[in-house]
Amino acid sequence: MAKLEPNKAYTLPEAADIIKQITYTKFDASVDMDIRLGVDPRKANQMVRGVVTLPHGTGKTVRVLVLCGPEKEDEAKEAGADYVGLDEYVEKIKGGWTDVDVVITTPNVMPKVGALGRILGPRGLMPNPKAGTVTMDVGKAVKDVKAGKIDFKVDKYGIVHASIGKVSFDQEQIVGNARELIQTIMRLKPAASKGTYVRSIYLSSTMSPGVQVETKSVTI
Repeated sequence: MAKLEPNKAYTLPEAADIIKQITYTKFDASVDMDIRLGVDPRKANQMVRGVVTLPHGTGKTVRVLVLCGPEKEDEAKEAGADYVGLDEYVEKIKGGWTDVDVVITTPNVMPKVGALGRILGPRGLMPNPKAGTVTMDVGKAVKDVKAGKIDFKVDKYGIVHASIGKVSFDQEQIVGNARELIQTIMRLKPAASKGTYVRSIYLSSTMSPGVQVETKSVTI
């Protein structure tokens, strides 16, 4: 059984095992992944952003708000959206309500939703066509999000942060989700990125130290 040693890099299965051993929270902590990339995110041609559907889900209950016209309300409700509507929710959000995890909308109501940018933007809730959250196919978008679809974006330091499950997941589920995220990021490598693309990978839980993952073991 692997134990955490400072400055040592582990294979992904070993790192997943260690995280499960060193997390002592009373709640079911999130398992997070930090991937440092050799890109300069200040340059548009080196931006890394995408979506991935984690094969084992996120382990979280995702609260979804669909902002749409009456013609799409039934479709959104049948797909499992928690909140569906338009004007009443626009007003609630203007009043400071943001008690959701994902906001999905249709292109035709974006002018109304765009006015909420200063509230939704800083919370990472602003719908975006690249993330699949501005779409006419709201039913599919809701189902995808509920099934474990997440979007990610490299931050200004060149790091992608993502939650890939819960400590209660078994090792294979954590490893499967982690591999899916890494492979997606590998496919998104910008042509302008020179040198080593994946610089480092760390796995951690909500309250644990980071465990370094051998990059070569997962990027080949």
